[in-house]
Amino acid sequence: MQVQLAYQFDTEQDAYRFLNALKHWSVADVEAKFHRGPSSVRVSYRYQEQGFDATSSELDDLAASHGGRETN
Repeated sequence: MQVQLAYQFDTEQDAYRFLNALKHWSVADVEAKFHRGPSSVRVSYRYQEQGFDATSSELDDLAASHGGRETN
């Protein structure tokens, strides 16, 4: 199953730092790009169907460390 999450940041610079962190992220294979403007990022990844998949939680934590929060 494909999962898509969107994150809103206070500044474009914070969003860019989040995108850059995802390029070197070892938790999961994700695709990320700007979404609805330069301070919003959409992340897509494939949900691991065996066991518990903590990718969403890890993404939330990473976004929060850059001043971001999940949006619709």
